[in-house]
Amino acid sequence: MFYEIYANLCKEKGKSPSRVALELGINKSTVSVWKSKGTTPQTEILQKIADYFGVSLDYLLETKKASAEPAEDQEMTELLEALKNNPGMRVLFSKTKNATKEDIEKVIKMLEIMKGDV
Repeated sequence: MFYEIYANLCKEKGKSPSRVALELGINKSTVSVWKSKGTTPQTEILQKIADYFGVSLDYLLETKKASAEPAEDQEMTELLEALKNNPGMRVLFSKTKNATKEDIEKVIKMLEIMKGDV
């Protein structure tokens, strides 16, 4: 559910969902509707939230679909989640929010080459 993801991102940032909404120019009663009715904001609001937290729209809209993903996609999801949760890597994660799986694999390959692992 969208609100759970939103609330977790707010918690990671040390702010309340209402405070983040205020900073983004979103009425706090709108946040209450997200929570109580399980609704999802319109795309332009979602984009504001994604930009604020440095995450992708897909991340904000993620549901319990991970269990249906192939193992390699699950591994990639876990890698991106680890990057996102590491404050020092947050900039890197924000730059990858629109990257494809292939783009990320290319970057990993480049890093392996730089380290001499190949």
